[in-house]
Formats: sequence, structure tokens, C-alpha cells
Amino acid sequence: MKNSRTRSQPIIFRQEEVGYVMERWRASDSCSLIGVGSVGKSNLLQHLADPEVQSYYMKDVAEGKVFKAIIIDPSMLGPLPSDTADAEQVRCWAGYELMMHRLFLAFYPFDVLGADDARLFYETYQTLQDGNNPLYAYMGLRYFELGLELFMKRGIQIVFMFDEFEEMLRELPVKFFLTLRGLRDSNKNQLSYLTFTRATIPEIAENIGVHPLDIEPFAELFTDNVYYVGPYNETDARDMLKILSRRNNRTYDDYTLNFLLWATGRYAGLLRSSFRALDTLGSLDADTIMTRGDQIVQQLALKRPVRLECKTIWSSLTAREQYILRELAAPEPQIDPNDLTTKQAFASLTQKRLLRIQGNRVIIEPPVMSAFVVTNPDLEI
Repeated sequence: MKNSRTRSQPIIFRQEEVGYVMERWRASDSCSLIGVGSVGKSNLLQHLADPEVQSYYMKDVAEGKVFKAIIIDPSMLGPLPSDTADAEQVRCWAGYELMMHRLFLAFYPFDVLGADDARLFYETYQTLQDGNNPLYAYMGLRYFELGLELFMKRGIQIVFMFDEFEEMLRELPVKFFLTLRGLRDSNKNQLSYLTFTRATIPEIAENIGVHPLDIEPFAELFTDNVYYVGPYNETDARDMLKILSRRNNRTYDDYTLNFLLWATGRYAGLLRSSFRALDTLGSLDADTIMTRGDQIVQQLALKRPVRLECKTIWSSLTAREQYILRELAAPEPQIDPNDLTTKQAFASLTQKRLLRIQGNRVIIEPPVMSAFVVTNPDLEI
């Protein structure tokens, strides 16, 4: 199955992350990706959805098995009621309608179903959206289940990838996610989910007022398959610099580019914004970088586009993680190493590649982010 669009990234882009996800998909497992803002989430999801990338990593797909990874974007949800008697039913229906619509777009014109089932799927899709049926909201799950079953009975494997999952959890009732767990249990070898979030699902639930035990049946799907997405590797970062150089008609020497990779920690958003700020820093020859590297990082962190990207990372952290970074940036950190929540936040920041232990020191990474935290990160930009 060929991809109709031109791939924006090399096929081995994010090789470690993609290899892990595809291995889980081959086993029809669900997985949870966790990463801070500015990590390059959109590029990774689009890459995972590419049929040619799937064929490259998954032998079954290369041999002709029908497989689809479908991105579900909560920004495509319409306005939802909150204070009507049937608000929960309607909000659940909105979730099923969005998933059914993306299923429709992913497989149209439904050649894999045959003529009769293709017609039945189209009719089911239309019925799901029929507001004249007084039970349309309540029946949303049934119609979505019926539409999905037409693909399941033909051995087709489907992964729904939830972009901005925090927003979905905020907008849709917990019952919606429990029904997704039920659908998965009924189709274990063919249906799975991927979430991309900035914290674990239980943490997100607790932060928005959902008791973690209420969402636990859904969250359990991801327990054994949690992967923290970090910055680009060296190859991907250098490929990005080549693209930026070409698009901006700018050429820099190796010393400058190596400095940029170090200062930004190879985070996609920081790399992009810092590259565009290079011309505002004056001459950056090898001697200047060697003698004034820390000062240049501080200058870079004050540039508005770079600060915006740092703010994106900062805003994606929990309050406890922000507290830890603030304290570590202070001359005399006041941190209780025996506090359980502190230990958890410390471990999370390490997994997110924002902390690094060097001997007896704990260092905030990357250097630009460290310089940003030293300033007041909560100031309006």
C-alpha cells in the first residue's frame, strides 16, 4: 500500500522510537508515548502513520497484511454540551463520531470490504450521524462497533493514535474511554491504541479532576508499554539543520552547528527557533564559542522565539516538576530527597531528558532550558 503524499522525513527518522512502536504494533499492543512540548510530536505521529514506514518496519505489512494507523485529533471535535440532561451521552457520541469519521477517511472508498460490506459501512456511518433518531446519542457506540466489526472480520489491524490525549480526556466522559477498552478486549489481535501525552495517564487524570481509579481500566492497556520520547538523535538533528539551512538560505560552519546541537539538546522546537536566532548573536567563530559559550547560551535563551519554545516545555511539566527545576536552578536548592513526590518528579524529569546526573551534580538539560529556568519562567512573554 503506497503513500500518496511525499514523505517529509527520511524513512529511518526517529528510528529508535519508531522501531519500539512498530514492535508493539506487530504484537497488537497499545502503547503510551510521553514527551515534553517542543519534542517534535506532530512529525513523529505523521511518520508513524506513513504506510511505507510501516512496511519498512513490519514484515506482515510488507507482505500484504492490511494495517492502518489512524490519527485522532481532538481539535476536530465540535462544540460539546455540558449542562443538559443528556450531555454525557452526546459527548460520548461525539467521540465515536470522530473516530468513525477518521475510519471513513482512512479506508475510503472501502475497496478492502467488498461491495456489500462497503455499502453497509456507508449506511452505518450515515446512521451514526442521523440527528433525527431520538436515540442517536445513546446508539453511537453500537453503530461505531458495527462499522469497526466490518473491518475486524476481514482480519484488518487498526491502531487509533490519540494526538493531544490530555484534551480528549478533558472533553470526553470517562465512560467513553472505558468503552474503548471494551472494544479492544473484543478485538485483542486487531485493535489497539497509541496515546501521546506530556505525563502518564493517571497523572493527567488526577490533574484534571478525574480519579485515577475511574480511568484505570483504560490506562491498564498501556502499563507495560510506556516510552519516553526524547530529543532527536544526532542523525535526525543534523538532517533538520540541513533542511533549515536550505529553507532559510543560511550556511554556518561546523563549530556553530555543533554549538547549536549542544545548546538546544537537539529538541526539535528549540533547534528550529535557535537556528533562526543565530544571525542576531554576532560572529560565532570557534574562539568565541570556546571562550563565551555560556554567555551565548544566555543570550539565546532571552530571544523571544527561543523563550517561547522553552515556555512550551515548561508549560508541559507538572507543578512538582517545575518546582524541582526552580530549586535546582537556585544558588542553594531546598529539596527534600526523601519526599516521595519529589522522587517521582525527579525520575520523571530524568526520563524526559531534562535532568542529567554528572558525578555529584544534577544538571538541567539542555543548556538553553537551564538558562531559561534561571530567569523567571512564569513571566509573560
